[in-house]
Amino acid sequence: MKIVTDKVIDASAFAAVAFAEPKMPIVEQLIIGHGLFAPYVFKSELANVCVKKIRAEPRQRSTILALFSAAWDTPINFADVDPIEVVTLAGRLGLSGYDASYLWLARHLGAELVTLDEKLGKASKRP
Repeated sequence: MKIVTDKVIDASAFAAVAFAEPKMPIVEQLIIGHGLFAPYVFKSELANVCVKKIRAEPRQRSTILALFSAAWDTPINFADVDPIEVVTLAGRLGLSGYDASYLWLARHLGAELVTLDEKLGKASKRP
């Protein structure tokens, strides 16, 4: 019997899957078979990735929007974070409030953080 564990996924990692980026296979290996969680800021961050992609490739607008729309079929559990603890964590580790939200949630849930953000990945290994 396989035990399903939860993971927290950030927008950088999820975008690789949602928009079929080169690192998609790496992220897929990390998340398949796991329950996924993200803080609510994830929604805005993924929307911002979509906006940037459309601005960079305006002729691909309809394709990008279709991928963005389909991405929401992936089951992700959204969770609140403690804003005071997020600010404290961000200050201690030199992260943005957004990145600290993902890390705080991962620590709060006792879950692995899946990210392609190098700075956030390094910070996740620090106490």
